[in-house]
Amino acid sequence: MRYYIADCHFGHDKVRMMDRRDFSSVEEMDERMIACWNEKVRKSKDEVVILGDLCMGKGEQANELLKRLNGKKYLVTGNHDRLFLRDKKFDTSLLEWIKPYAELRDNNRKVVLCHYPIICYNGQYHGDSVYMLYGHVHATRDYVNVLNFQEQSKEIIYRPNGRGTAEEEERHLACNLINCFTVFADYRPLTLDEWIALPPGKPLER
Repeated sequence: MRYYIADCHFGHDKVRMMDRRDFSSVEEMDERMIACWNEKVRKSKDEVVILGDLCMGKGEQANELLKRLNGKKYLVTGNHDRLFLRDKKFDTSLLEWIKPYAELRDNNRKVVLCHYPIICYNGQYHGDSVYMLYGHVHATRDYVNVLNFQEQSKEIIYRPNGRGTAEEEERHLACNLINCFTVFADYRPLTLDEWIALPPGKPLER
């Protein structure tokens, strides 16, 4: 089974407070997130694609964390991963691969993966056979902007072949962007089907 998750921010107390995560300390947050991850993910049979911002720590801290998390792990890099990735003590073998961008197949669907939302992603005109999974924006005003863009995009009508003939079927533009923010999934990695079925998370009121 393959799962996806973004913006865990293990060890990042400022993010705990920014997201209003319901934990009294960063230590409590970390332990709860590890427990939620391991309840969902099996040790050897499952895969987890991390869509950036795994943890706020140096190499040895990231090593310890990754050893405690079940499954084969893949990292799509985020802006807060640089600290441990640049540390010579970080064990890169704990991750199957490390990339800034990836495209995968998941149950006959294409998945575009990036830490940052891509509003015009590769395959957007292929409808529900392509999904763009991202993180970075948490539940902030930037997430509101992405949601507004998605709603506006769905109002766009086009003809697939671009000929504009009356016989050609009109379609609404797909805009299958999914924010895989860990808080929206109750701190558990989810499959693509689970993310698709999950209603979009609500932005925080500021």
